[in-house]
Amino acid sequence: MSYPRRIVCLTEETTETLYLLGEGDRVVGISGYTVRPPEARQKPKVSSFLHARYEKIEALNPDLILAFSDLQADITTDLVKRGYPVFTFNQRSVAEILQMIRVLGGIVGVPDKAEALATRLSLGLGEIREQASALPWRPKVFFEEWYDPLISGIRWTEELVQIAGGDPIFPELDKASLAKDRIVTSEQVIARAPDVIIGSWCGKPVRPARIAARPGWAEVPAVKNGQIYEVKSTYILQPGPAALTDGVRQLHDVIRQAVNR
Repeated sequence: MSYPRRIVCLTEETTETLYLLGEGDRVVGISGYTVRPPEARQKPKVSSFLHARYEKIEALNPDLILAFSDLQADITTDLVKRGYPVFTFNQRSVAEILQMIRVLGGIVGVPDKAEALATRLSLGLGEIREQASALPWRPKVFFEEWYDPLISGIRWTEELVQIAGGDPIFPELDKASLAKDRIVTSEQVIARAPDVIIGSWCGKPVRPARIAARPGWAEVPAVKNGQIYEVKSTYILQPGPAALTDGVRQLHDVIRQAVNR
């Protein structure tokens, strides 16, 4: 059986997964936002998240293109019309990230390696969960995915906050896959009184002073006690191995620091 040998990845997490599976040589084109692993940055950059350079993709002669979510639907539709085989993942939870790894391993013919990677990542999450269980208390956490409008964290980030030892303040929104369905008001955040605020603004540095200066936020426990942190989006907003390793560890470090102050 012949498996894909020339793969274009339009988002970072599939690139990182293929490298972790030992199949990075199959990747011929990447997203311009790719940072993991560093060696992948040497591959031709063919897309941003919402736009693709079709002439560059054509020049690479791919036999598979990997995409993510409804947000890339226009790109993938154009690519299919141009005759390319496209597989679009849509993982939104920790379990679905692990399933993505298994499915991708099957697509490229290395299911055993994919199962081993998924198992290793699961065990790592279990270790973080066990460490978190030893914390003296669980803080209420507002994971801020964007600042204007205010957007609460997507499902996998909220699940990772729980694994890391915190309780998300908007649990009713964790299954809302679209950002527009996770918009919250300043008043709602104030009312839920988070002990910790963790910002992760895609492509922008989080400014704790800007958060603290919001009208009415001075008495929010996280603001009053100086518990405003950043986890960079490259570690936590990519639904792949980065979030399940470096991302969740950084969440746990933040929460542990907060509860032990």
